[in-house]
Amino acid sequence: MKLGKVEFCHFLQILALFLCLSGMNQAEITRSRSKPYFQSGRTRTKRSWVWNQFFVLEEYMGTDPLYVGKLHSDVDKGDGSIKYILSGEGASSIFIIDENTGDIHATKRLDREEQAYYTLRAQALDRLTNKPVEPESEFVIKIQDINDNEPKFLDGPYTAGVPEMSPVGTSVVQVTATDADDPTYGNSARVVYSILQGQPYFSVEPKTGVIKTALPNMDREAKDQYLLVIQAKDMVGQNGGLSGTTSVTVTLTDVNDNPPRFPRRSYQYNVPESLPVASVVARIKAADADVGPNAEMEYKIVDGDGLGVFKISVDKDTQEGIITIQKELDFEAKTSYTLRIEAANMHVDPRFLSLGPFSDMTTVKIIVEDVDEPPVFTSRLYSMVVSEAAKVGTIIGTVAAHDPDASNSPVRYSIDRNTDLERYFNIDANSGVITTAKSLDRETNAIHNITVLAMESQNPAQIGRGYVAITILDINDNAPEFAMEYETTVCENAQPGQVIQKISAIDKDDPPNGHQFYFSLTAEAANNHNFTLQDNKDNTATVLTKRNGFRRQEQSVFYLPIFIVDSGSPSLSSTNTLTIRVCDCDADGIAQTCNAEAYILPAGLSTGALIAILACVLTLLVLVLLIVTMRRRKKEPLIFDEERDIRENIVRYDDEGGGEEDTEAFDMAALRNLNIMRDTKTRRDVTPEIQFLSRPTFKSIPDNVIFREFIWERLKEADVDPCAPPYDSLQTYAFEGNGSVAESLSSLDSISSNSDQNYDYLSDWGPRFKRLADMYGTGPDCLYS
Repeated sequence: MKLGKVEFCHFLQILALFLCLSGMNQAEITRSRSKPYFQSGRTRTKRSWVWNQFFVLEEYMGTDPLYVGKLHSDVDKGDGSIKYILSGEGASSIFIIDENTGDIHATKRLDREEQAYYTLRAQALDRLTNKPVEPESEFVIKIQDINDNEPKFLDGPYTAGVPEMSPVGTSVVQVTATDADDPTYGNSARVVYSILQGQPYFSVEPKTGVIKTALPNMDREAKDQYLLVIQAKDMVGQNGGLSGTTSVTVTLTDVNDNPPRFPRRSYQYNVPESLPVASVVARIKAADADVGPNAEMEYKIVDGDGLGVFKISVDKDTQEGIITIQKELDFEAKTSYTLRIEAANMHVDPRFLSLGPFSDMTTVKIIVEDVDEPPVFTSRLYSMVVSEAAKVGTIIGTVAAHDPDASNSPVRYSIDRNTDLERYFNIDANSGVITTAKSLDRETNAIHNITVLAMESQNPAQIGRGYVAITILDINDNAPEFAMEYETTVCENAQPGQVIQKISAIDKDDPPNGHQFYFSLTAEAANNHNFTLQDNKDNTATVLTKRNGFRRQEQSVFYLPIFIVDSGSPSLSSTNTLTIRVCDCDADGIAQTCNAEAYILPAGLSTGALIAILACVLTLLVLVLLIVTMRRRKKEPLIFDEERDIRENIVRYDDEGGGEEDTEAFDMAALRNLNIMRDTKTRRDVTPEIQFLSRPTFKSIPDNVIFREFIWERLKEADVDPCAPPYDSLQTYAFEGNGSVAESLSSLDSISSNSDQNYDYLSDWGPRFKRLADMYGTGPDCLYS
């Protein structure tokens, strides 16, 4: 068999490695010329045995213990007097030594990746005295590595991104594989990378694991994601090396390499002329294959006859151009508009300007459709004035509206009565003339805001609204009066000419030049000897005393009539009475007491003290009533009065007895005697003189037959009884057996058809027994009829 050059080189390498390991596994013992070792006293002699470290291949798969090396001392003459012992890591458990020959073997499979070396100690002992003949020596057993671990990608699988249209050689991501084998020995840990899947788009550098682009102009819009499989192989990628793989997902990120383009060169939309301002007319969108910020666009109207009528904005979410109305449309004025709209990318990449302009143009034509519009007033707001003295039917003003449509339908007018609840105004339906319907009062309502409705004659549903503000002009129709209710006092010790009150007046009217009031005393009060009035010529007047020595005992209250005239045309006047009380004042002239009765009442408690005493008395009375009420409640009996009717009260007894097992309370033999004839018993719920016939007795027969005949008899009675419940109803038969001394506890006997009892008298006992009368009565009116 011929070997190639490569295979021959590999064979020489393996042979050299084997010879090296064989030489290293043999312990080299150097014999010393010094004297033998003795351990007496402090005398030391040179150690007479030395060896190098041992090497053992990992992952030994043989069945026999693996030979490691041999220990030997020059003291050992081969007569068996020397014994070798081994201690340290793995001694006895992994490594064993032949105490006679010093041969060391490994009993277990070793893994360098778990432990790379073992430190042990060896000693030679005299077999008879068990004393050391050589000093203890430490040595190392190193585990020789073999290629038993494949490379692993600890961080895989990988994800990465690279911009589309990237040039060849653009770095994408670096992958790294680790090999657990010994990197210092051989090529077991030397890894080489290669790409198994992903060509020809990407490549990987063999030594570094850097993935790069291998093709130019990769377009995200054509394919945006690639799946790569990367292999890492040890032994520098040679045959026989171990390998591991990982996946790398590469996503092409977007760049702005696609300009926006409108799908159509022109658009046309129809809109009604009644569409409100700010309404959306249309949505247009320029297509852009890019995504995210690269697809963001702005729209603008660059030309056309609708620049001031329409505007366009962009929807940030959909990147659509939204056309809205800025001004009201009028079919009669203009029937169509043409707009030139441009869409352009907001973020342009200079690298791709060669692909063309990143903008596009389109034409939008908007057709205005005619609709039946409501009448339109010539003015949005009409301002009118009328005097409050105007008579009913006075013309205030005129409103006008017209139909803006081509038909120009006649218009009829009316007033929205929700804005004129008192019906102060009327409007002529044909001419729009507004007149007064009631007398007006400026002081009640100075301005009336009404709404006028204009309706088309041919289509009353079309209603236009106009707004009219009617201002009421003032006339002098209100007399002046005091500005407030004055509380005027005069001290008993007042001096003549002392000012006791300053008064002013008000007038509900609103003259153009303001108010001017004139004050004077009436003719009856002009010559009084107590007070006088002085007009201050500033719409105020002053009241002064004319004498001194006012006394409450003589007169405690004075009434001073004051005459007030306004400056209106014609002028109006009124007489207002000022009440003046005489009071006892202190040294500063401050009133203390103004009641004349204060001199008559004896000295005693004040009014506040009397009120406090009265409140205490009322509180005591309430407490007494509360105590009496609670005592009465405690004395009420806890049981019903003897005279109280307790027939409707339900008393429940929950004592059921012991049943058949209770043999002490009752004689159960009597209950089981079915042969005893039942006596005729009288009912307790009827009068004693009325009796009923008992049922015929049963013969002495077995229990099951008795119950069968009892149930059969009940069924026959129900079949022939017209007052019985429906046939499909559930009936309960509480029958204990025939001939019982205790009698039957069932109430079925009371409604037996064999009974000759007449219960019609229950109807005469009143409404409380009506239910029983309906149940037991003999008549066509049955309970279940």
